[in-house]
Order: sequence, then C-alpha cells, then structure tokens
Amino acid sequence: MILQNELPNKEIKNLIYAIRGKQVMLDSDVAMLYHYETKNINKAVKRNIERFPEDFCFQLTKSEVKNLRFQTGTSSIEKENYGGRRYLPYAFTEQGIAMLAGILKSDIAVNVSINIIKSFIEMRRFLIFNGQVFERLTNIEAKLLEHDKKFNEIFNQLQLEENIKQKIFFQGQIYDAYSLIIDIIKRANQKILIIDNYIDDSILKMLTKKKKEVEIRIVTSSKSKIQNLDIQKFNKQYPILKINYTNQFHDRFIVIDEKELYHCGASIKDLGKKCFAINQIEDKKVIEKLMKV
Repeated sequence: MILQNELPNKEIKNLIYAIRGKQVMLDSDVAMLYHYETKNINKAVKRNIERFPEDFCFQLTKSEVKNLRFQTGTSSIEKENYGGRRYLPYAFTEQGIAMLAGILKSDIAVNVSINIIKSFIEMRRFLIFNGQVFERLTNIEAKLLEHDKKFNEIFNQLQLEENIKQKIFFQGQIYDAYSLIIDIIKRANQKILIIDNYIDDSILKMLTKKKKEVEIRIVTSSKSKIQNLDIQKFNKQYPILKINYTNQFHDRFIVIDEKELYHCGASIKDLGKKCFAINQIEDKKVIEKLMKV
C-alpha cells in the first residue's frame, strides 16, 4: 500500500489546480499529504502571515469554489463546511508550499514538499510544451461556438421570416398574435415606426421588449387613448418615445429600422380579438414615403 507521504508525482499532479492564472494546491490536500489537520496548516500560516503574500497563499472566493467544483465534479468542494470548516479554502502556490514546509519543520512535510514542488515543475513544463496545442484547441472551440451562434441566428431568422411575411390569426389567437408583434419589435436595432389610429397604453407594455437604444415614433390620431403621463413615465425608463398626431391613415403599419415594413389588418391593441392578417411589404419606396410622415 502507498502511504500518503509516498504518493507518486502522477497522483500529486491531480491535486494541482489552475486558479487566478496560478498553479495551486488546496489547503486540505496539502494537509492530507503532510499528515496534518487542515486547521493546523492554516493556523501555522496565520502565525507567520508576513511570510505568505498573495503570490504564496490566498483564500478562494465563493465563485472560485463553485467553478472548481464544476471543473472537478467534487461536490464537497462547494459545501459550506468544506473540510470540516465554516470558511472558504485556501490555496498554496509552489512558493507557498516551500515556505510552509520550512515553517512546519516536519520530516514528512519536508520530504513531501520536495515531491509536490517536482510535480509543480512537471506541470509547468507540460503546459509550456503543449501551450500551442491548447491555444489551437481553444481557438477551434471558439470558432465552433461562433459557427453555432451564427447557425442559430440564421435558423431563427428563417423561422421568423416564414412567420412574418404572411400570417393570418383567427379569433382567440391573442397570445400568438402578441408574440409575433413582440418578435417584430425585437428585430429593431435603431428605430421603430408604428402607425395606428387606436393606440393605448397596452402598446407601451409591448414596447418595453425593445432593445435599449432603439428609438420609437408612434403616429396616431388625435382620438387615441394614450395619455401624455403614460408617455412621460415610459420615457423615464425606456427612452426615446415620440408621438405624432395625424388623420391621414386608415390602416396600421410597423416599420423596423427604415428597412422592414409590416401591414397589420387590426389595431395593435386588438390583436387576436377578431380574424386579421399581418403581411410584410417589400417595396422600399413605400417605406421611404411612410418615414416622411
């Protein structure tokens, strides 16, 4: 049977982690190798704290503990009573291990620390020699993630275009119609123009789904039920919304970024109450005329 102070370098290397860009070993693992209790290891450090700057020893944060547990799959790392304590674990760098062995003045600690430092050196060499391989793998992974992201964007765009170009909603399809209008609103990156004679505060709730920097202009009739107070409150949290009044329009339109035009057969506040249709109009001249209103 292999004693703890005779652990081979291969097993010691499994106890070395990368945290804050440094190779470190957790206090409980050091204590196990040194045949000490974890609390006694940390007491020795505190008694000689001037010998342990952050480059030698530091305490992990909660997020670092969670991340370490995620990487290693060791659930006990995340527990509040980790290692029988009520505080977060400490991590020792290679220099901290050497300093600790000198403070403890134990034959086991001295012998084991030599193996630990050898393991740190071997790990460092391995990372140096294989650094380019790791960098290439990281770049490949990043490219794959980027490709996946672009594919999802294209797939979602195709789905959205198929739904928006021509869609009929029947009586009672209130949520489906609402969901489609929200999708149209979310498409805007700069501007939204809404032309609807019967606007009320329900449209403002929909417009809270827009992107942060998108400006909104609503063209409606003077008989619209929207209140100036509602507009002022909206602008305090979701600027910028402007209202223009006119009686030139009968139908309802939505223009996104001065490029996409949708004709809506029902007032936005009445979506799904009766059968109506939404169509995309791809005539740029029509868009240009509407933007001049």
